Amino acid sequence: MTAAANPPRDLARLLCANPFFASLGEEVVAALAGLCVTRSLEAGRTLFCQGDPGDALYAVRRGQVRIVAGTGDGRTTTLNLLGPGDVFGEVALLDGQPRTATAVAAEPTELFAILRRDLLGLIERRPGVAVHLIAVLCARIRWLSRRAEEAAFLSLEERLIRRLAGLREDYGCEIIASQEALARFVGASRESVNRQLQVWKREGLVALGRGRITILDADALTRRAKTGG
Repeated sequence: MTAAANPPRDLARLLCANPFFASLGEEVVAALAGLCVTRSLEAGRTLFCQGDPGDALYAVRRGQVRIVAGTGDGRTTTLNLLGPGDVFGEVALLDGQPRTATAVAAEPTELFAILRRDLLGLIERRPGVAVHLIAVLCARIRWLSRRAEEAAFLSLEERLIRRLAGLREDYGCEIIASQEALARFVGASRESVNRQLQVWKREGLVALGRGRITILDADALTRRAKTGG
């Protein structure tokens, strides 16, 4: 990591546009931008591993980061896909405990980072930052609870519909993700996901390419997501 001598204007715009920072105000955003250091990763490079010390919060400037967790039998499952403007690592940053998941660059990626020691110093000076972080953590807990409910009660088709709908909201109708990654994301086998995607392809809902899925009928998928498939 290398410290930025002068916080770039595009970093301030990134922070202001992100819900994590939007309500903090320009003065606090400027202070946060002053804390940031930068990091560049090649595709496939690991940013941190499950169990590593939680010493930094990250914001994606360009590229995509995949958050994965290991299972007891040696497999991995994808918990989230993060793109430009997304912020992650806040839980470990605040409690100092080991990382609960691994972060891997899915493509060439540029990141901004805020080190734990620097952020804690800012929180001591500006308690309002801590209040906002608490709200963000509560939202994250709700998101994890929904994921757990999906795994327990929804079919593969329903999980896949909801995940594609969510990815479309973040990245548009052309989703750059392999079927294997998508399978890990919904907790299923690649073969099962491929069978379901082939059904939707025949129905004209999606088009399939190497490493990408194009949603052709977003309204139909949205309706299925709302009705549970």
